[in-house]
Formats: sequence, structure tokens, C-alpha cells
Amino acid sequence: MIHEIEKRAPNGILILLLLLIVIALTIWRVIKAAVWLGEYGGEAGWLIGLVVLLVVEIFLLAGLFTVAPNEGRVLQLFGKYVGTAKEPGLRWANPFYTKKRVSMRVRNFETGKLKVNDQRGNPIEIAAVVVWKVIDTAEAVFEVDDYQHYVQIQSEAAVRGMATEYPYDVFEEGDISLVSHTGEISEKLKKQVQERLGKAGVNVTETRISHLAYSPEIASAMLQRQQAAAVIAARKKIVEGAVGMVENALELLSEQRVLELDEERKANMVSNLLVVLCSDSRPQPVVNAGSLY
Repeated sequence: MIHEIEKRAPNGILILLLLLIVIALTIWRVIKAAVWLGEYGGEAGWLIGLVVLLVVEIFLLAGLFTVAPNEGRVLQLFGKYVGTAKEPGLRWANPFYTKKRVSMRVRNFETGKLKVNDQRGNPIEIAAVVVWKVIDTAEAVFEVDDYQHYVQIQSEAAVRGMATEYPYDVFEEGDISLVSHTGEISEKLKKQVQERLGKAGVNVTETRISHLAYSPEIASAMLQRQQAAAVIAARKKIVEGAVGMVENALELLSEQRVLELDEERKANMVSNLLVVLCSDSRPQPVVNAGSLY
């Protein structure tokens, strides 16, 4: 693999001033030599040499280039990697160098809505936001053909692979799902994306699920299932609370000796209290005009 080599390019402002001074002097000497040749004649070799020197000096101006903050310029000489200039400002390098601009700023993009099957085989729609930046310009340029396109394709592939490893929702406590454990899922996705993009000199800063839903063809059925699960969970809590209240009522009656009940009457009382506490409708009072038995 080709790894980044930082190259310190000379200050372009100093080079520019020096070249401008030299070019001005050369032009003055060319004019002077042309005037001398026109007045006194002689060999034109000296004038030709000055013109060639002037052309070379102007050509050296092509070595000037700018480097913005959080940006790198990958330098190549006839296809050979020379180094990467990162120091911002006006810089100068060999005019024969090719200077490819590579942004090292933080970027983000959102994958399209991907239709995949979760761990249970249910079709879902999922999308994610990936925050990334280039940390090795040489790997980004030379190890992959187009690193930006590579980041997008590999990120979508990682999202697809991760979605198949977990169910959309859980129906038992302790299981990890895409909905209930977003933090863990994001960390797992970040790790998978980083493994795929590491060879391209890219560092993944953050990944987040931006869209998650059942596919339209099963959305209504899964909604009914979720509602049924919610009703069952709510009923379970209601029953647990009602049992506790009944137990507390029997203990208070026994401790304060308000009423002595045999086992049959206790069973009836427990049944009536559970009906009252667990019923969806409001209970109707019944006045007992006779004896307790």
C-alpha cells in the first residue's frame, strides 16, 4: 500500500517575488540587447539566449499553487508519487509536478432508503448518515479509483449487512434490535463501515440510523402486532399491581382484625377485587341487604 508522505513545499510568495524580479531584469536585458543589436549589429546568439532564459523563468511560475486549510495537494512527477503538501498558503513546487487537490474536511452523506430483510426475514426500509474525512491522501488517491464513490457504495453495503444481523424490534427482554438499541447499533455500524473504508485512507467519525421502518406491504400487519404486544405488556403490569393491592388488603384486614374470612370468602374477595382492578369498564356497585353469608 502507498502511504502518505508529507512534503514541505517552499513559500510561494517569496518565490513569486524573486521570479518577478528576475523576469523584469531579463526583459530589460532583452530590450537592451535588441537595441544594441539594431544599432551596432553582431551575433544574435546572446539575444536568443536571453529570450530562452525569459521563457524558462516564465515557465517556473507554473510551479505556484495554493493549499487551503484542511486540504492536501498530492504531488506526482511523471506518475511517481512524490509527497503531499498540506501547509496552507501559496506554495511552489516543480512545474512538472501534477498537483491533485484532496479535501481533508469533515463530510457527511445520507444513504438512500435501502430495502432489506432483518434477522427474522421481515422486509424493512433503512437509511443511515455517515460522517467521514480523509486522513491519508495517498491511500485515497492511489488505493481506490474514486474514493468518494467508494465511500458511498461501501457504506450502503455495510448498512445492508448490519440490518440483516438484527431484528427490527424485540418481543423478549434482553434481545438487541434496530429500534430499541440505537446506540449499540450505531457503534456496530461505525465499526463495519470503518473496516471497509480503512484501505481508502478514510476515517469514519460517526454513523447514525436516519430512517427505519417496516416496508409498506407489511407495515399495517406489524403495527397490529406491536399494538397487541403493547396491550399484553400493559395487562401484565395491571395484573401485577392488582395482585399486590389485593395482597396488601388481605394483610391489613388480618392485622387490624376488621373481618375474619375463611378461605372460601377470601377467594371470593380476591376474585371480586381482581375483576374491579383489572376491568376496562367502571365497576357497578352492588348493595348487600342481607347478611354477610
